[in-house]
Amino acid sequence: MKLEDKVAIVTGGGRGIGRAIAETFAKEGARVIVTAARQKNEIEKVASQIGGTAILADVAVKNDVQRLVDCVISEFGRIDILVNNAGRGMKYVNDNFMTKPKPFWEADPDAWRMVIDTNVNGVFLMTREVIPHMLKRGSGRIINISMNYETMKRKGFTPYGPSKAALESMSTIWAQELGGTGITMNVLLPGGATDTGMIPDSFSQSERSKLIDPAVMGPPAVYLASDEAKNVNGQRIVAIEWVTK
Repeated sequence: MKLEDKVAIVTGGGRGIGRAIAETFAKEGARVIVTAARQKNEIEKVASQIGGTAILADVAVKNDVQRLVDCVISEFGRIDILVNNAGRGMKYVNDNFMTKPKPFWEADPDAWRMVIDTNVNGVFLMTREVIPHMLKRGSGRIINISMNYETMKRKGFTPYGPSKAALESMSTIWAQELGGTGITMNVLLPGGATDTGMIPDSFSQSERSKLIDPAVMGPPAVYLASDEAKNVNGQRIVAIEWVTK
């Protein structure tokens, strides 16, 4: 029970990586709050299964973020862990991004803004709102979910690739600024294409069978969220390379 009685917010917790981390945190004793911008039924189902709490909130909307954090503080009194997992992928820009990549000048500006608002601005808003509460307690764990460097540079992967590059830059800068506060910030990524909702529906079952199981994110996420990792800050961990001792 490495996270016993810890209070954890997992954004985008209704499916994929977020759900896998939320389930693992709960097994380790954490009190987990799962969020989503939509799909209320999904997060309520996950919360019911793990004994957690579901709160509908869009991380890209400042008022939603404030309401979410206020609700958690009101109910639990503190926030120990924040997992910035909520994200929007390439399917919002191009349904066939895996097989028919489009150049950036053909991207719809509204879809572009949606991806950047969630993947970059959403992380800023969530972290900015949570940090003051962690500073008061002198402790906290923040885990930002990223992806392979190679995918960031892949043809046809804008704005998703650049959004994650921005996330990693923010994480490196913020980890330095949090040094000595008792709050750590680290980046965690699967290590390859992962079986999540970002994969196109056109993928066959045989193609999906080759994808990484989101469950690989659980053990390293638990470590980064635990007291054991109190001196681990500003690191980038690849889940498929993680070995649990």
